Amino acid sequence: MDPGLGTLELLGVFFSLAASLCSLVTLMMPQWLTLSTELLPTENFQLGLWETCVVQDLGVTECVPYNSLLGLPADIRLARILMCITLATGLMGLLFAIPGINLVNSCRRTESLKVKRTLKMLGGILGIAAGVLGLVPVSYVAHLTVLRFFDESVPRVVPRWEFGDALFLGWTAGCLHLAAGFLLVTSCLFLQDETCLLHQSIALNRAHMTGPERSPRRRTEYV
Repeated sequence: MDPGLGTLELLGVFFSLAASLCSLVTLMMPQWLTLSTELLPTENFQLGLWETCVVQDLGVTECVPYNSLLGLPADIRLARILMCITLATGLMGLLFAIPGINLVNSCRRTESLKVKRTLKMLGGILGIAAGVLGLVPVSYVAHLTVLRFFDESVPRVVPRWEFGDALFLGWTAGCLHLAAGFLLVTSCLFLQDETCLLHQSIALNRAHMTGPERSPRRRTEYV
């Protein structure tokens, strides 16, 4: 196998693992949106997919989880559902991609190579799907936040929500998912059919071993 393709496989698996970890952290972080007011300068409000938190300057953090899913705003509810699907899709892609790389198993027969290529292709496609699904909720929440921040109908005295760290981490996770998927798919497209050199050498050795054994028999028949 070409060493360049092996490098693409390893990079794809590494990016897929990093993207899944980033997606998990993004899903659990409460810093999707942040808000600070001049009336309460010692407190900072944080809005997440599972809870809202109040952070004080002394380091004390108080979080209140949401009571029900149906009572959430539409953007937060949609973001929670899509991020859960993103995490599940990314993990499935990673589980498909790991058995498909060349370093996991030795070559046995041509059918196993086709199966490994299929698994790796499925892992790449699921990685691309996870990247798209992960970028949609983060970008949607960011778009609504920008619209609400520059809404002229709301008085300027009213505090506005701003971007939190989870949004930037979610964009990073989506880009990593896309990069991992494209790397895995590219390694599949440029992979050529190969036969196992080990079994070829074994077959040749057997042919050499059986050759000298047959020659004395043939000589005795003529005698």
